[in-house]
Amino acid sequence: MASKVNSNSKKASPAAKTDDKPVYKTISDNRKARHDFEILDKFECGIELTGTEVKSLRLGRVTLQDSFARIEAGELWLYNCNIAVYEYGNRFNHEPTRKRRLLMHAREIFKLNQRIKEKGLTLVPLKLYFKRNWVKVELATAKGKQLYDKRESIGKRDSKRQLDRLAKQARRD
Repeated sequence: MASKVNSNSKKASPAAKTDDKPVYKTISDNRKARHDFEILDKFECGIELTGTEVKSLRLGRVTLQDSFARIEAGELWLYNCNIAVYEYGNRFNHEPTRKRRLLMHAREIFKLNQRIKEKGLTLVPLKLYFKRNWVKVELATAKGKQLYDKRESIGKRDSKRQLDRLAKQARRD
């Protein structure tokens, strides 16, 4: 016997389906950090900003190139992150390179501080992005590369690129 299907049962239409995945929009990427440092661990943390800083970030006017993070008195701070002055901000504008507080739980900051002190690592911001409406920073613990390490990574990248090129050419033939 076939079971009768209730016509009143609700079916989820594809248009009504909502994804619970957060929307990421990258604002700035610190590519130089990936070249100068060996990345060990990555962390996501929030950042405390003023209104004109957020407006300037929405325009994409930020540089992470020489920035770094430091733990002071149990708080995490971001230094040398250059968020350009918002041109319509008049007297409420911000200082472009002021230190900004990064938001993490106290336990996480404590663990991070212990790890940095025992291994002699550096905190480097890798990426600044919007996650829904919040600005987030991808922070990494990193170890500085020597010149020969940089040359080695460049050589590996070039050889991988050549192998990919040859594989692509072999697929065509």
